Amino acid sequence: MHISKVDLNLFIVFEAIYAEGSITRASLKMNLTQPAISHALNRLRQLFDDPLFERQGHVMVPTPLARSIIDPVRQSLRGFEVTLNGAERFDAATSERAFSLALRDVLEASVLPPLMARVAQDAPSVGLNTLQVGRRELESELAAGTLDAAIDILLPLSNDIRRTLLATDQTVVLVRRDHPLVHGTLDLDGYLKLEHIQTSSRRRGPGLEDFELSRLGLQRRVRLRCQHYFAACRAVSQTDLALTMPERLARVVNQQFGNQILPFPLQMPSLDIYLYWHANVDNDAASVWLRDQIKQAMQAAD
Repeated sequence: MHISKVDLNLFIVFEAIYAEGSITRASLKMNLTQPAISHALNRLRQLFDDPLFERQGHVMVPTPLARSIIDPVRQSLRGFEVTLNGAERFDAATSERAFSLALRDVLEASVLPPLMARVAQDAPSVGLNTLQVGRRELESELAAGTLDAAIDILLPLSNDIRRTLLATDQTVVLVRRDHPLVHGTLDLDGYLKLEHIQTSSRRRGPGLEDFELSRLGLQRRVRLRCQHYFAACRAVSQTDLALTMPERLARVVNQQFGNQILPFPLQMPSLDIYLYWHANVDNDAASVWLRDQIKQAMQAAD
């Protein structure tokens, strides 16, 4: 079937139902009536000879065919959007656009303050939404335009995803100010004598520092495993436990606790931080502006 015989608005409806999981919410999102959304869905069902969505309780669950076409549909819609936006000049001073940025929670405290300070100064009506997106979904979300950019460690993504190095970070160790065993310096033997906090969102598994220790046949004792560095820093300030973490975040989170920040007593690979975006917005004026703001904010934070 030739594309000229297909109403492309149907695919906007398809994406809205897929994203919202509900005809009611899709109608609210698109500012259309529920009968109009249902009519569009019926036309799509006839076009593909597939139900596309099946109702399970209050949720519209996509069929295998719908799951197989959602990524190319989103990429195509994003391509149209970029083409249309490319015909318009992006003016940060007057724009009311809201950008979506994928950002691990470990980076939020160090990235967001300088970035938002720049955005607030240069673009008073521009908004910023930060999200934590699974790394497996990162490429498809960038391609679909549901994400404008992402900041993360080095990831194995396709050539369609562009990247640039934003910053490098080192690993440090935190112990409380008056720790009885640590007085301004920490060697490897002293590190291994301490009890440790491991910060991770995973239920189990070693950290990067544990891999480096294991290369030498060494192992530390983890006494506490928790989810967030703020809680870990506070625990360090009130116990004799040690915390190993990225230096950039340590200097932000530790400001109110005054723990000692010491070099990790073993050679560790640097923690490289990258900015990612999709090739289809390489020359998009709004995306170029956002990437520039992120780069300058990171430079200012160093």
